[in-house]
Amino acid sequence: MSDEQAQQVYAAARIGQNVTLGSRPAVLVVDFSCGFTDPECTLGADMTEQVEATKRLLDVARAKGLPVVFTTIGYEASLKDGGLWLQKVPALGDLQVGGHWVEIDPRLEPREDETIVLKKGASGFFGTNLASVLINQKVDSVVLCGATTSGCIRATAIDLLQYGYPTIVPRECVADRAQAPHDANLFDINAKYADVVSVGEALEYLETVPSHAAAAV
Repeated sequence: MSDEQAQQVYAAARIGQNVTLGSRPAVLVVDFSCGFTDPECTLGADMTEQVEATKRLLDVARAKGLPVVFTTIGYEASLKDGGLWLQKVPALGDLQVGGHWVEIDPRLEPREDETIVLKKGASGFFGTNLASVLINQKVDSVVLCGATTSGCIRATAIDLLQYGYPTIVPRECVADRAQAPHDANLFDINAKYADVVSVGEALEYLETVPSHAAAAV
């Protein structure tokens, strides 16, 4: 089935409507850690374009005092906290707490007052305090960026929907190791879980929301 045919099927089923965004969004950057954005890591790929596009969003969000939250995957040296996922993807064992691959890509210039959520699974919410972080900062919408589109972005987008956060995904700000799963999952995310938009549309949205002197604490 072609994309056009799939779109017709989904439209007939009334799937793929737009969400209503709020006035206090957070930029949530999932797993743009060095282990994913540096091709030298087994798990990594060249995500330079997506990292740079995400930095544009972060610049606007920071200037407006909007919340910025990162996630990264990291395991203890024993890998006993990795569970079944490490059996499926053994290379995840390279992401060890305290190591370089777990660090957020420095091109994003993470700040000391921006939360980094350490996770062990695909979704940014599974086994973490991400929901509390968003609630505490009075977030009502999310701009979702990061990697990988077919893995942790999709899983986090599903949970954002289920936790009640209207979400947009700028297509230029999410990355995968291969084009086919990237495209297929963007199609599915847009149909069922979030609105896939251009980075330009995401920037326009951030520019229109009220500025805050500082993020809520």
